[in-house]
Amino acid sequence: MPATKKVVVLISGNGTNLQVIIDKLHNSKLNDNTVEVVAVISNKSDAYGLERAAEANINSQVVLKTADMSRDMYSKILGQAIDTYQPDLILMAGFMCILSAPLVNKYQGKMLNIHPSLLPKYQGTKTHQKAIDAGDKEHGATVHFVTPELDSGPTVLQGKVPIFAEDSAEELAERVLTQEHMIYPLAVKWFLSDRLKMVNDQAFLDGTLLSENGYAAD
Repeated sequence: MPATKKVVVLISGNGTNLQVIIDKLHNSKLNDNTVEVVAVISNKSDAYGLERAAEANINSQVVLKTADMSRDMYSKILGQAIDTYQPDLILMAGFMCILSAPLVNKYQGKMLNIHPSLLPKYQGTKTHQKAIDAGDKEHGATVHFVTPELDSGPTVLQGKVPIFAEDSAEELAERVLTQEHMIYPLAVKWFLSDRLKMVNDQAFLDGTLLSENGYAAD
């Protein structure tokens, strides 16, 4: 029977990837099911992505991490907020908090992240400047399943861009963001169509094990 595939998106800032997910997938039909972004949760009260949620009439919530709050305590509170929506999929879209292992393990296989580098290169922040400083010829973005180790879950899909000699980190970031906006909705569609799964810390698409660098078209 047709069902609603519920998505929760975690953000910290501008929310451009959130906007693409809203534009391409929210209230859309996918294999007779309806995709609904049921909530946007931010760790920052001034995140512009909250306005994007409001404009789309999507529930939003702010779960602040105070200075005296441990990662485990914050993750527990965030997990309680997520649980109220019973999502089929959780998307991290520029969410700048490291989550505790118990929360990640609870939703393992149902949580995706978009990271602005060609993982396993350049985990963490300031990835664009790191790629420039290293003299790399190409850079990009990676969609991956979230596991307890930072930016280390199995790769689903990557989008690549060239690095030019005159590039600034900001110029490179814009070029990478264009790729993010293409590959993230695609990976989400695969997951919500039951084509993409994580089994034993490995990513499978249509039952085929994906390579270390994720899906690569012939």
